[in-house]
Order: sequence, then C-alpha cells, then structure tokens
Amino acid sequence: MSKPEKMGLVPALRFPEFRDSGEWEEKNLGDLCEITNGKSNAQDHIEGGFYPLFDRSEVIKRSNEYLFDCEAVILPGEGMRFIPKYYVGKFDLHQRAYALKDFSCKGKFIYYSMAARSGLLARKAVQSTVLSLRLPILQNFPIQIPGVPEEQQKIADCLTSIDELVTAQTQKLDALKAHKKSLMQQLFPAEGETVPKLRFPEFREKGGWKSDSIGNIFETTSGGTPSRSEESYWGGYIPWITTSLVNCGVITEAEEFITEDGLNNSSAKIFPEGTTLVAMYGQGKTRGQVALLGIAAATNQACAAILPKKGIEPYFVFLSLAGRYDELRDLSNRGGQENLSQGLIREITFSYPADVAEQKTITSCLASLDNLITAQTQKLDALKAHKKGLMQQLFPAMDEV
Repeated sequence: MSKPEKMGLVPALRFPEFRDSGEWEEKNLGDLCEITNGKSNAQDHIEGGFYPLFDRSEVIKRSNEYLFDCEAVILPGEGMRFIPKYYVGKFDLHQRAYALKDFSCKGKFIYYSMAARSGLLARKAVQSTVLSLRLPILQNFPIQIPGVPEEQQKIADCLTSIDELVTAQTQKLDALKAHKKSLMQQLFPAEGETVPKLRFPEFREKGGWKSDSIGNIFETTSGGTPSRSEESYWGGYIPWITTSLVNCGVITEAEEFITEDGLNNSSAKIFPEGTTLVAMYGQGKTRGQVALLGIAAATNQACAAILPKKGIEPYFVFLSLAGRYDELRDLSNRGGQENLSQGLIREITFSYPADVAEQKTITSCLASLDNLITAQTQKLDALKAHKKGLMQQLFPAMDEV
C-alpha cells in the first residue's frame, strides 16, 4: 500500500491494485442493505440457549429461538455507544436492536465501515435518556464505498486478519492472567490452612506460616479530602491518591496534588512508600481493588491504608491481598452493605511466612509473571492502536466527503 495524491472521495491509504480504480461513492446505508428490528424481549434470554441473542448490550446473550439465518451486521438501537457486531448464521434479535442484512455489496465491508463511523452514529442519534438510533437515521446514514467489490473485500480481509491477531493475543493475555490466579491460589494458604499447597523446595521444612487478623498485624488508617472550595489547599507538591488509581498495580504517579495547608486542615495524611491501599468504595469494579504505594502520598477517605511493617515485605502484602479481590468484594456485600470499612478490613485473616526470604521468593516469582502480563498487554494495546490508525486511513475522512 502507498499514499496516493489527494483526489476526491478516496481514502488516505489504498491498496496498489486499486489506486487507479477511481473515487469512492457515497450512498445511503438503506440503499445497500435491508435494515430491520428484532422482536425478542429480555425474557427471551435463556442461559445456555442454542442461538445468540443480540440486544443493545455488548454482551451476547443466548436464546432457544432464532429470527434470522443470514449474514448480518448487528447494531444496538439505544445506548451510549453504537459498536457493530458481525455474524453469519442463525440468531435472535432484541426489539431494540437492528440487523443489517441482504447486502448489495460486501457485508463485512459494511461492518467495518460502521465500526469506523461509530462516533458519527452517536452524533446522529436522537438525544433522550439514552441515545436512540431511529430507523430513518440508519437508512439515510452515509456510507462511502469503492465501486469495485474486490476492493471492498480486500479492506475487509485486511481488517479481519488484524482482528484475528487481536483475538489470539487477547486469549494469550487471558491465559497468563488465569495462570497467575491459579498460581496465587497455590502459593498462598487456603482459608483455614497455615501452609500453601505449593511451596518452594528450600522452604518446605520451615513450618507453618504465621496467621492473624490484619488489625492485629498492621497499623491501618485512611485518608481524607481537603475542602475543594479552598483553592489554597490544592496544587501543592504532596501527591494525593483517589481510588481511581487503586487498580491492582504499583502507584508511582498522582493526578492531583495538595498543599501543606490542605494536609494540615483535613484528615489527609502522608503514607510512606510501601503502604498497601484497599479501595473501600468507588464505582464499578473499584471496591475491593488493591494497590501498593510506590511513592509517599496522601489519599482520600475511600482508601484504607495498611502501613508497612518490619519483617513483612510490602510487595508480599500487596500481592496477597490483590489475589483476594473476590473475597474482599464478598465481604463488602455481606449484610446488604455496599462498601468496605476499616473495621471489615482489620478483621481479614492474613498469613505470611516468617522467613523474609520466602516472601521475597514468592513475590519474585509472581513479579516475573506480572512482567509477562504487562508486556502482553502492551503488545495487545499496540495492535489495537495499529488497527485504529489503519481504519482511519482505509476509509475516507469525513472532512473529505
């Protein structure tokens, strides 16, 4: 591929064999395919059903009935994002979702065209409680398309091959995470046990691990938030951490900073490097997530701080608690509670080997696995960025239309 000179309705990047095939055309989506709604409702969702049931969510549900048996591009009719799906075969469709089918061009090309224009779909949607795509909006939605079917297929094939790579790399990342989770379950004692299932040979004769409640082993506390209405409390040199940064990693940077006045006139405190933070509340998956302070920093009141203790490696504390995310979430749900509290966290049983060398051996093993996960995540992110950049060049930019 090479960059042709700018001319009319053409993409920035075009395959050499189609460089002299002329400009693309702009057509209405309704002229290229049939657009229809589904008929199913939420109650038609059957766990383990025979056929996929597409609705407005990104999760594909299951149904024992099917409405269509064809090649189709599926679009949600409502929501905040309109990410298309491509499917061939029998499927069920919710009444608030659309199926684009019976294409007069390459269906997979339409799929990638809609994916490249998902932002424009959202801008054209009707503003209501949620964004709503009405049928006339879709029927009149502009699609830029090469007149040569082989060029449509070539673009679809190119992007499909990248999607297959993304899927393969995602599966590899998922496998690494599953391996780490399984390893952690064996490297730390199960509930009620004092010895892990898997122990490094040099420590097998060292006896059982020590075990007690977090409150009896560590000093714990929480932070605070200086008044937002007092400008002099903000923009200082003291890193101030919120639960948005507590995401199972090591925190080395802050997004906000407070002044000494802000620190002295609030409940905020500076915690030392090596402090383990537990998110007691926050949106989505935040509650129960754990992080390790890689810098001295203050936090807001939503973070429980477990201060470092001599004889116990901070990274060991962090990894041990990070691997107990589900347990921490369950703990906060007991009795109808929605949040964790310092009291609940202090009651959690914590086990550790008395020999610091064993702690370091465990953390070293898991850190090497973390490095692999980080490298794989970066590889996957780069692949997704490459696809995004490629899509921007394989389809004409809107300001060129």
